[in-house]
Amino acid sequence: MDRVLEIAIEAARAAGQLALHYFSGTFHVERKADMSPVTEADRRAEETIVSMLRSAFPDFGFLGEEYGTQGPQDGTRWIIDPIDGTRNFVRGIPYWATLLALEESGELTLGVIHAPATGELFYARKGQGAFADGKRLRVSDVDRLDQAFLVHGSLNLLHQTAHWDGFIRLVDATERQRGYGDYHAYTFIARGQAELCVEVDVKPWDLAAVKIVIDEAGGRFTDLEGTPTIYSGNALVSNGRLHDQALALLRGREA
Repeated sequence: MDRVLEIAIEAARAAGQLALHYFSGTFHVERKADMSPVTEADRRAEETIVSMLRSAFPDFGFLGEEYGTQGPQDGTRWIIDPIDGTRNFVRGIPYWATLLALEESGELTLGVIHAPATGELFYARKGQGAFADGKRLRVSDVDRLDQAFLVHGSLNLLHQTAHWDGFIRLVDATERQRGYGDYHAYTFIARGQAELCVEVDVKPWDLAAVKIVIDEAGGRFTDLEGTPTIYSGNALVSNGRLHDQALALLRGREA
């Protein structure tokens, strides 16, 4: 494990430990302009991450959920979600995580997902594989839609998009469907426990760490139009073998 990844994991663990202290106690919930929840834990966790990473890598920029852009944005920057799954966090549900990714000249090269309430740690480095708690991650070998598990985020958000009819076609084509959302949904693909994941209304900091983990586990990550980007506001993640079939159904064509 190289120094950059080691320090990223240290920062994610430090932020996660701080957030866990709030999770186990009491905290005030505020609402952002878009009515999504935010807590002092979100802000303090991001501050902790930025402080640690800036100390180690003073020339890198930042894009974070709570504090936006800081430092240079045209070279190497960290993309941060201090608490992915804040709605779970405020409801006492343990499936929330600190997400960190490194973007170099527009390419994601490192990702860390740390879920302190469950003790899980996922990480990936470009060209070096993806790991969960030290064990190599591999997507599944399932190559038939009628044997595939489909994971999805919020149904009401999907229902408000032009992708709903395509999503229903995908539901009808797959063996089973499970609703998880946030970082947690994508871990099933990386571990080979499910084959497809669809999510909408997502930001770059929700997806950056996820994308490199999925890619390095042998999967495929695109938006719902098939472009491999974290900047479209939606995502289709798969084990790779079923990706084109899923895209065809989402676009209204036969798989």
